[in-house]
Amino acid sequence: MPESSNTPLLDQIHTPEDLRRLKVDQLRQVADELRQETIDAVSITGGHLGAGLGVVELTVALHYLFDTPRDRLIWDVGHQAYPHKILTGRRDRIRTLRMGGGLSGFTKRAESEYDPFGAAHSSTSISAGLGMAVARDLQKKDNHVVSVIGDGAMTAGMAYEAMNNAGAMDSRLIVILNDNDMSIAPPVGALSGYLARLISGRTYTSLREIGIQLAHRMPKGLEKKALRVEEYARGFLTGGTLFEELGFYYVGPIDGHNLDQLLPVLKNVRDAKNGPILVHVVTQKGKGYAPAEASSDKYHGVVKFDVVTGVQAKAKSNAPVYTKVFAESLVKEARKDDKIVAVTAAMPSGTGLDLFGKEFPTRTFDVGIAEQHGVTFCAGLASEGYKPFAVIYSTFLQRAYDQVVHDVAIQRLPVRFALDRAGLVGADGPTHAGSFDVAYLGCLPGFVVMAAADEAELVHMVATQVAIDDRPSALRYPRGEGVGVDMPEFGVPLEIGKGRVLREGHKVALLSFGTRLAECLKAADELGHLGLSTTVADARFAKPLDTDLVLRLAREHEVLVTIEEGSIGGFGTYVMQTLAEEGALDRGGLKVRMIVLPDSYIDQDSPNTMYAKAGLDAKGIVTKVFEALGRDTKVTPVRRA
Repeated sequence: MPESSNTPLLDQIHTPEDLRRLKVDQLRQVADELRQETIDAVSITGGHLGAGLGVVELTVALHYLFDTPRDRLIWDVGHQAYPHKILTGRRDRIRTLRMGGGLSGFTKRAESEYDPFGAAHSSTSISAGLGMAVARDLQKKDNHVVSVIGDGAMTAGMAYEAMNNAGAMDSRLIVILNDNDMSIAPPVGALSGYLARLISGRTYTSLREIGIQLAHRMPKGLEKKALRVEEYARGFLTGGTLFEELGFYYVGPIDGHNLDQLLPVLKNVRDAKNGPILVHVVTQKGKGYAPAEASSDKYHGVVKFDVVTGVQAKAKSNAPVYTKVFAESLVKEARKDDKIVAVTAAMPSGTGLDLFGKEFPTRTFDVGIAEQHGVTFCAGLASEGYKPFAVIYSTFLQRAYDQVVHDVAIQRLPVRFALDRAGLVGADGPTHAGSFDVAYLGCLPGFVVMAAADEAELVHMVATQVAIDDRPSALRYPRGEGVGVDMPEFGVPLEIGKGRVLREGHKVALLSFGTRLAECLKAADELGHLGLSTTVADARFAKPLDTDLVLRLAREHEVLVTIEEGSIGGFGTYVMQTLAEEGALDRGGLKVRMIVLPDSYIDQDSPNTMYAKAGLDAKGIVTKVFEALGRDTKVTPVRRA
């Protein structure tokens, strides 16, 4: 290809239609500029960098060859979609990624017509693509549907369920397998690229189709033999794959950074008339940015960083991060108990289990993006006397709910669920918010559900989970830093189902579940300044609930407010159920209010801003108290330290 010109081409591209007006020999320059734009943008906003850098050439090729948005292009997870956003009319907002009022860090239908399917959890693209392909066929349309899925996402069973269904239906669907965990030596890569062009071309596919049709016209005995000959010949040429067994026509592997390979193969695939096709594309995560290429995680997720050096900004707080506190506590417990094992679903560093794995490599299990399997795997371990910790983000445990119910809860197996990212999570937005776990776990008979109010409580609750050996338990804790309390050396198991009172008053009672406790204490200070004596209590457990504490607070106060970082149907609902059953609501004068996450999805922003919108900060708590009292007194601003 000719050398890049001095005139920026990316400035001329506002939509993929502009890209398609360029000449083929200009696409290398577009890719280079797109890669640099992605690096510059993420250095300002933070976010997912490595995956996007790995698919720059693929993104350019797909939008150049396919008629998007008429042709549906579905990005699995969305980590790799930043270059896609730049090419699809969002370049002027790309430096608002993951910020309040800005672009989502994932694909989002409401954001652009070029995002036909929203994705932030992995392994959904083939299922969604098949649905779109069938809808197209039912409407007798002729547009293409392309699903781009990574090799990590292919560890989830859902991807294979979708492929099995697509192969059986023989729908026209294109799947791009973006494999960034494989390398191809140059000579082998050149050969595989040649073969990919050959077998994706019309001549080969036509001959293959003719062979299959002829086989079907033969007598039954000969038909099977003829098909075997065709499959054997193809397997001899390309190696044969599991994808073929699932009914997909396999093409690849090809170099995902070589436009001379990508363009002709994708064009052939686009023009093919046969059923589902899988194109195996090999890419390098972090491609084109030396610090990312050299990093062990290829800069999968980053905070703001210096483009020249690659050095990421460091947090200024001295408070420990909850995830690390959990991991270090579990390591200490595991040193004393060799029955403790830890399981994660492709998130060893995100959950802190990389620390556990360094010390206990044979007791650490990463099952891949397979939460369903991971939960039942833990159930099997528990049935044999081990103490498995299923360390999974709250929002990802949703993917394994049937296994939690059927394989764990009904059998009363002591699987310990550690739910990271409970509550609102900031820049990742609603797709990653741990909003629903208290509601969906608390309704299960026999479950213990607890939430740490601070990092010290988290240490004690890890020890508590270790001690619970007769039923399943769940411990929830948020993303980010703690509040800076004194830390215990070792955890001490708590009494199951018992809360604690931190401050005594007589007019208002604030009953907190989780890390909003610090805001409750601030609210109590403000209420005290306004003449309202306030009790502050930490429930610790949503289930079993401390009914004695709840009834005492209801009996001794005029206003009782529950506060939690979860949806309606959770902790506050359990409190109301107890009050109703015990007749406490029949007493005149008692005013009960619940502060929960709103019945809506809160878009990405800073966590503090998101909690303020939800009314879950000190100001919101004070406002709720005055609403309960029916007073018109203007609430003064909450004093900040």
